[in-house]
Order: sequence, then C-alpha cells, then structure tokens
Amino acid sequence: MPGKLSPAEGEERVDAALTWLLDHIGAPPKLIRRLHAEGGVKLAGDRLRLHLFPPRTSSYAPLIAELDLLVEDDWCLVVHKPAGLKVHPDGAGTVAPVLQSGLTTTPPNTLANQVSGLYALRGEAVAAAHIHRLDEYTSGPVLFAKNEYAQLKLDEAMSRKVIHRTYIAFVQGVVDPELKIIDLPIGRDRHHNQRRRVSPGGKPAVTHVERLEVFPQHNLSLVRLTLETGRTHQIRVHLSHAGHPLAGDTLYGGDTRWLPYQALHGESLAFPHPFTGEMVEVADPWPRALNQLYEQIQ
Repeated sequence: MPGKLSPAEGEERVDAALTWLLDHIGAPPKLIRRLHAEGGVKLAGDRLRLHLFPPRTSSYAPLIAELDLLVEDDWCLVVHKPAGLKVHPDGAGTVAPVLQSGLTTTPPNTLANQVSGLYALRGEAVAAAHIHRLDEYTSGPVLFAKNEYAQLKLDEAMSRKVIHRTYIAFVQGVVDPELKIIDLPIGRDRHHNQRRRVSPGGKPAVTHVERLEVFPQHNLSLVRLTLETGRTHQIRVHLSHAGHPLAGDTLYGGDTRWLPYQALHGESLAFPHPFTGEMVEVADPWPRALNQLYEQIQ
C-alpha cells in the first residue's frame, strides 16, 4: 500500500508505482517490468496490486513423504534435509512420472520431489525452487523459494553472500584452538571424479573454524564451521587438508568407526526475507545419529 503516490511531472501514476516498487521495496527490476508488460501491476485507489503468486507446476515429480518443516510463509520454505537424501535428482526424474507399458514410474526420492509432493498433497500450485544445496549425507536446513519474486531476491542474496550457514562437525584428531580460518583454493581432483582438493589453480574458498570441545580419549574434536564461500565439499576438503578429516568421511580419509558417513550437520541458516528484507534465523536441531555419537564419546 504505497498510499497517494505523487507522480513526477508528465509521469503516469503506474510509472510512479513502478518507481516506488524498485526504489523503496527493492523489487527485482526484471520481474516488475515483465509484470507491468503483462498487466500484472494495477492501481486500485491507494492500493497497489501485483500478480506475484501465479499458479506454477513443479518440474519435480511429486513424492508424498513426511517432511520436517522449519519455517514457511507465502514467500519461502525452510525444510530439514536428513542425511542420505539428495536435494534434487542427478539429471534424471526431474519431470512428472510418465506411463511406461501401462505402469507409472516412481518419482525419485529427493528433497525437491518431497517438497513438490507437499504442495501436491495440499492442492497448492507451487513450484518451490531450492536456493542452495547440501551433500547427500550432510543433514541440515535447505531454503526454498515459493515464487519467482522470492527466487530472484534469494538468488541475489546468495550472490551477495548474505545468506549465512553454520555447521557442526565431529572431526578426527585434537584440533588446535589456534586454527581459526582455512583460506585455501579448491579445485577438482583429476585423479578422482567425485573428489575435490586444495589446488593453487582452484577457486577461492574460506572456512572459519571454532573448536567447541575435544575428546582426546577418542581422538575426536567437535567444531563449528562457517563459510564465506560455498565450494563443493568445501568443509570436507579443508578439514581433511588441515589433518582433521570428518569422522565417517571415507572419501577424504575419515574413519567409519563412529558413523558410516560424514559427521556434518547444518545447525543454522540465516537469510534476508525476500520481501521485508529482515533477517530470518532458523535453527535445525542435531539429528539423532549425532546426538548418539556425542553421548557415546563422553
């Protein structure tokens, strides 16, 4: 509700409304111009109406599953991803199921498909798009945009590095309390398709490390990690290079004595709300497996 807009000389009220949206609300310019061209921006007295929530069909086949929703409103969704679940399919199964020989193919079991199933079950025409990813065996919160406006704003926030993610990990060895930051570039490992490695020719990568607790009798440490960058396997590569591979992370030298996968969890997520701009902070409690590990090594 911009109220009584005062158009500049020779300016239409709709043009003044567009200026207000861009300058005062920070609306995505490309989206607002497209909406205006398509008749999606209308003035009704002192009220400004925008067609921001058109029905959309998800490109991910819906899969009905029990989801742990952490935060949701009309703009975005934050959902817990458990270890062992991919965020999205690996190039296959991204479209709706099709009939083959009279049988319907089963949608892939990924977080994106489950979120699509959530809105299908509710009867809501929402095509939620994930803004970031987590490794298959890393648990934690994943942020989704529920409409184009939110997606554009959150993608911009990611590029400006104002979406903050904090992780906890159990790593091997007793971490030196002086280890505060790992600033080393990361590139592909030409000897292993799945691995990344610290490489002078890689992309810049910065990981901040805080030692929380040590368990010398088990040769383990608990650390909190924050990222300035989001390279593939960044935490796993940096900690392994520092001599502290994550417990359970066999790809980077970890021991599976404690877990069969990396002991890494995203404990919190903070992001600017796509419409209000206010910071939204979301906590994601430790999964049972990490709580059990913590109790085991006390």
